[in-house]
Amino acid sequence: MIPLRILAGFLALAPLARGADEFFDRLEDALTFSAPDARVRARLSGTFELETYAVQVPAPGLLSTADGRLTAPRLNVFLDAQLGVGVYFFAQARGDHGFDPGEAGTQVRLDEYALRYTPWRDGRFNLQVGKFATVVGNWAGRHGAWANPFITAPLPYEHLTGVWDSEPVRTSTVLLQWSHVRPGLPAAVTALEKNLQLPIIWGPSYATGAAVSGDIGRLRYAGELKLGSLSSRPEAWQHAAQEWSHPTASARLTYRPNPTWSVGMSASTGPYLREFGARNFAPGQGRGAYEQTVVGADATFGWHHLQVWSEIFGARFKIPNVGDADTLAYYTEVKYKFTPQFFGAVRWNQQLFATIPHRGVDTRWGNNVWRVDLAPGYRFTPHTQVKLQYGLQHGDSGARSYTRTLAAQLTVRF
Repeated sequence: MIPLRILAGFLALAPLARGADEFFDRLEDALTFSAPDARVRARLSGTFELETYAVQVPAPGLLSTADGRLTAPRLNVFLDAQLGVGVYFFAQARGDHGFDPGEAGTQVRLDEYALRYTPWRDGRFNLQVGKFATVVGNWAGRHGAWANPFITAPLPYEHLTGVWDSEPVRTSTVLLQWSHVRPGLPAAVTALEKNLQLPIIWGPSYATGAAVSGDIGRLRYAGELKLGSLSSRPEAWQHAAQEWSHPTASARLTYRPNPTWSVGMSASTGPYLREFGARNFAPGQGRGAYEQTVVGADATFGWHHLQVWSEIFGARFKIPNVGDADTLAYYTEVKYKFTPQFFGAVRWNQQLFATIPHRGVDTRWGNNVWRVDLAPGYRFTPHTQVKLQYGLQHGDSGARSYTRTLAAQLTVRF
């Protein structure tokens, strides 16, 4: 398999990675700026990621490949700047073949940029405006390749449903067709419709908006108003001015009883249809009637070499003249550090679909899915690591019962 061959190549580079460690330390110093009075500080940093996949087509999740083989390089460049005590600015630019691994041409994008104001030093209140990851859940805060023990996202962030953002569902029959509930659809049809479907949350959801957050004792609160639902796709994260009339509101409350545990609750509501879909709305309905509502809970546990993360989301897509399309998705992932450099992780994911009325019969509007992911990783130096991931998924696989995914990832941090 191609990922195994490339992984062997990654391992062969290990001596070079150790030898380059001093170079990256010098580069880090060169990319850091501080004014003489230390009131202005700035730093450029980044990662280079090289991923390769071998999958059974149609490819699962947000992967896009026609022949089951895919190599996806990516360069991330981050800017962090502190202005005085209370003003902080950050930005992230990317060069790759698409926000999600695929076969598109080379792209250069500014995925994140935000200005944060903290008027009090105790951190009780922060105001942030710009384009940034959602406050919902705990995965968005650790989704980067260096912090994420896996290569792909958990199921709630990448499993596509039968709901589209470009066209409203008009009948239950249409929803069942778009959800691929009927088995044996041709791979070409599945691949074509994949460009139209939505997950519960699209990755870190870098939509434009404003947020407030802060810490009060053991509680942390966060709320945001954004120009895009949690399910909105990367192309929709920069909307036209009319999107201001239909923003998405999200909030999260986190409680940390001690340094070991953290538990959180999240909620979000906003329209999932994009503005150009208005031509086909149900009679007498507007975009506000096509609403996505998400409620979630999450937990984090860390003890010595063990880390555990878990999230569960319940989502409802309101569809006039059809009903509420409800789905529940959750995952639990466990990471254990066997040595200072070698770690392993396992993740269980599952998504379940409720029923809708269809010709007098309650019919499940999507195929229930489960997936297990295994990911060993090795950190050669503080700047270089390699990961391998194997995934086995059952459900929503066309004519097959199971879909297997093998991936490898090299990350170089500077």
